[in-house]
Amino acid sequence: MGLSDNSKGLILAMASSAFIGSSFILKKKGLKRAGASGTRAVIVGEVANFVAYVYAPAVLVTPLGALSIIVSACLAHFMLKERIQKMGIVGCITCIAGSVVIVIHAPQEHTPSSVQEIWTLATQPAFLIYVAATLSIVLALILHFEPRYGQTNILVYLGICSLMGSLTVVSIKAIGIAIKFTLDGINQMAYPQTWFFLTVAAICVITQLNYLNKALDTFNAAIVSPVYYVMFTTLTIIASVIMFKDWSGQNVSSIASEICGFITVLSGTIILHATREQEPPPPVGTVTWYVSGDSMKSPEDEHLITLRSSEYYEP
Repeated sequence: MGLSDNSKGLILAMASSAFIGSSFILKKKGLKRAGASGTRAVIVGEVANFVAYVYAPAVLVTPLGALSIIVSACLAHFMLKERIQKMGIVGCITCIAGSVVIVIHAPQEHTPSSVQEIWTLATQPAFLIYVAATLSIVLALILHFEPRYGQTNILVYLGICSLMGSLTVVSIKAIGIAIKFTLDGINQMAYPQTWFFLTVAAICVITQLNYLNKALDTFNAAIVSPVYYVMFTTLTIIASVIMFKDWSGQNVSSIASEICGFITVLSGTIILHATREQEPPPPVGTVTWYVSGDSMKSPEDEHLITLRSSEYYEP
């Protein structure tokens, strides 16, 4: 008996979180070989996440991105000796509990039969209203709010990222479905709609990454990560529910359970980020140098002289 599409999407989403979460730790090790491995892990993780959207609804795939944070925190605890605080453990457990609820009550994927059917879904009035509202808000944020409040209000940059990100996901899902059917022998590349979705995805990804980098350059990453996750995940689910009708055919109880599971994951993510151990700043007035004629020795083998008082030098 083969796996259902939801099961395939679930496995791919979890694999994506594992690769992406581990990539952060490999990069942080600061080693050339580890850095290369971290980059490869990110690529594999993003590809797995891309394919997951083909098989499962965004309501299931997107919230599971929080698992990458858990993977990162656990690996940091063992590999980087960054201690997970007690509330951090609570955050991890909360994320896992919320993810389990979402998986149990997630709707079954209704895969469109062609790109033309996806185009019909994309041009339905409800989704066109969402797109128009999204683009209007993005333009207002870029033209009016960014010059005035971009450097002081984190919601400006992350609002642009999250709104464009929601359009990125639905476009990528359409492209993935087109590729899937093409590989199955039903060519979808001849349809102009396929190339339209590809163009939209490229524009949205470039805009999304541009403003995400601006947010990371301006604000603390410990604040950017949870806020961006909450906004991006919420808007992505809304966009997917409107376009692909993920909740059609589900009863009120299942939908309420998914929303509760989603809120639980968001809460766990915020708790985990809020309790992550920060690296201590270097002591004021600390000067360290090596006393040895052998430049090939590692720092652990050197004799160190450290001055911990600023009285020994002029500022």
